[in-house]
Amino acid sequence: MKMKQNTSYHSQNPHVHLATLGVFLALALIFSYVESLVPFYFGVPGMKLGLTNVVVVILLYLYGPRDALLVSLLRILLAGFLFTNAFSILYSLAGGLLSFCVMFLLVKMNFFKMIAVSVAGGLTHNIGQLLVAAVLVKNYNILFYLPVLMVAGIITGFLIGVISSAVHARVSTFL
Repeated sequence: MKMKQNTSYHSQNPHVHLATLGVFLALALIFSYVESLVPFYFGVPGMKLGLTNVVVVILLYLYGPRDALLVSLLRILLAGFLFTNAFSILYSLAGGLLSFCVMFLLVKMNFFKMIAVSVAGGLTHNIGQLLVAAVLVKNYNILFYLPVLMVAGIITGFLIGVISSAVHARVSTFL
């Protein structure tokens, strides 16, 4: 499945396009808020399902990298200021940007399915966050936690990929 060249009414009317991106951003913020309230704990401290990545993956396929990156960055900053702190923003930016770059490259190759792209995103998101944590705390022993986070990234990336594929199949005809 490749990125869509959006020639729909949304891409032709900038006001509708902007409003649609606003809805996606609001949805991503709602997912962030829900994840901050509802613990998702399976024995891995700090692990989250990453529901906001459903929005990013779908935008990447429906509207392309520019819009997906814009919504992702705005969501990270707004959710960080609203629900967490400056350190969380740094971790989220590192994970989000690395994850986005990898997912964008995989989608652009037009070889991988949405689930595989999402798994790669989950893996690289955790790697990016852990690298920033190691630099900030100046203790690289934290990298021993990487295998655990890689397994978590594969599992959550797979779940997000399945959800994204199902949602994409239903909304792509409308957007």
